[in-house]
Amino acid sequence: MKLVGLISDTHIPSRAKAIPNEVFEIFNGVNLILHAGDLTQLSVVDELQQLAPVVAVSGNMDRGEVRKRLPKMDSVKVYNWKIGVTHDPGIFSGTRRMKTIAKQNNLNILVFGHTHRPSLRQAEEVLFINPGSPTNPLPSFITKPTVALLKITKEKIEPEIIKI
Repeated sequence: MKLVGLISDTHIPSRAKAIPNEVFEIFNGVNLILHAGDLTQLSVVDELQQLAPVVAVSGNMDRGEVRKRLPKMDSVKVYNWKIGVTHDPGIFSGTRRMKTIAKQNNLNILVFGHTHRPSLRQAEEVLFINPGSPTNPLPSFITKPTVALLKITKEKIEPEIIKI
């Protein structure tokens, strides 16, 4: 089994001074971390890499060096599962654009951010998952800070949203 940590919308240091310690506890022992954008500082990648390799993409709030170094979309394979990661797959225009991205890239899973709200849905054999934000959940009076984990075997994927 492989364990993949999912995180998005950290906004360090504009909306939080640091990644919450709980994230490091939850991600302890993961094999890979996917960050779905809006880091705002590359130091976020450096910190997370102390736990596991990180695949990160840039988001709409990322500027300068972050935007230069990180692509808008990336993907990895875990066993035979192809996992794509992007910040904003057009979530506010419905799932049609997300399904198109998944199909064009032969994805089994699409990890995304942007809304600061966790979500998990299956559509047309693709798992769409947003880990939410560990530092700036929206709306903050309803949504708690969150990250997510994927437990992956050759046969199946088990997603889990985790409240911090």
